[in-house]
Amino acid sequence: MPQTKVVIWLEAARLRTLPAAAAPVLIGSVMAAVAEAFSWLAAILAFAAAMLIQIGTNLHNDYADYNRGADNANRVGPRRAAQTGLLTPAQLQRGTGIVFVAAAAVGVIAASSGGWPILIVLAVSVSAAVAYTGGRKPLGYLGLGDPMSFIFFGPVATSTTYYLHTGNVSIESIIAGIGPGLMATAILIVNNLRDIETDRISGKRTLAVRWGASFARAEYVACVVLAAAAPAILGLATGRWTTALPLMTIVAASPWLLTVLRPSGPAELNHALSGTARTMLLHALLFCIGWSIA
Repeated sequence: MPQTKVVIWLEAARLRTLPAAAAPVLIGSVMAAVAEAFSWLAAILAFAAAMLIQIGTNLHNDYADYNRGADNANRVGPRRAAQTGLLTPAQLQRGTGIVFVAAAAVGVIAASSGGWPILIVLAVSVSAAVAYTGGRKPLGYLGLGDPMSFIFFGPVATSTTYYLHTGNVSIESIIAGIGPGLMATAILIVNNLRDIETDRISGKRTLAVRWGASFARAEYVACVVLAAAAPAILGLATGRWTTALPLMTIVAASPWLLTVLRPSGPAELNHALSGTARTMLLHALLFCIGWSIA
């Protein structure tokens, strides 16, 4: 049965990736609530901005990867709109623009209470999203996707959310971003490990391509383990021992760790990718519970 345009656009938006954007916002908002500075408006604006930037990034990546030949008939991951002809590159460009304009509108509203720093963070985030696969030298094609994922899905997202609620940036809100940042990086690593051969052919020089599958597997394990341990270190520094709850995510992530560590096919790695995204959300929930009851 033919798919409707709505379904096609929702698929292109890659809704399954949205937990990665939601997790750090949840952490920053709960930390603000514990500090007795929670604002529903700030929470809604932060979630809206994060979702829109993530969706805009996904649409732009679909367009740019297709144009550069990274998404072609040999693709082994989930289908992409441009690659399969469901949407034209021009449609994806327009969709990207509309979503980023909506994100900018949310940012302007947020800046009315949070001030100009919010607009700076928004501008940098959108610029990084476009530069990831766009421009003459896309950052993702240079192997910079991993640190970008860590920074923007981690400390930047948690501390900016906390700032929007409180008007201040705390060291704790920055450190709290280490966990989700590492988990977001782990998601990207699985993606790059799955696409290592097609990326190599298309000239997309991810770290997996540059340094090999063995490095990518070791990097994934390090990210998952360090993400689980980071809140415990924060708990040691602040006396909030219950923030060590995310250590349990190592157990939840064990199936994905095993999948990544052994030679696995695209279908298995796709399953590990979605499982890692769910583990990231679990990490955020456990952190929030631990921070709230400490």
